[in-house]
Amino acid sequence: MKKSGGGGDWGLYLLRCGDGTLYTGVARDIRARLRRHREGKGGAYTRSHLPVRLVYQESGLTRSQALIREARIKRWDRKKKLALTRTRIPAKGARPARETTWGPTPNSAASLALRLNRSYLIRKQKRAVLER
Repeated sequence: MKKSGGGGDWGLYLLRCGDGTLYTGVARDIRARLRRHREGKGGAYTRSHLPVRLVYQESGLTRSQALIREARIKRWDRKKKLALTRTRIPAKGARPARETTWGPTPNSAASLALRLNRSYLIRKQKRAVLER
């Protein structure tokens, strides 16, 4: 029998609710969980704030990593969460084709979210290497 926290099969997601609020959650199958939220059978909060739209997700986490990341993001202010929704996590080992001049300014909230997200991914990769 498979343990509930085994492997990197958990994901974290952010939803934008009908009233503009943001909801953060974790699930093994984000698509199925999103469907449950949309049917009004998800979390109690989203039930009263329909419709919901997926605006950000991370996958390949263990249950523990997903819950820790969820708790961290829930402590962020709205501005920082919105900046995160504008970022994309590159595929493992991927590098941008070239630098762009239109990216976030060094001190913007989007830039801060990118730096935090990158440092989180780097720590995650280092842990994976050490666990081998």
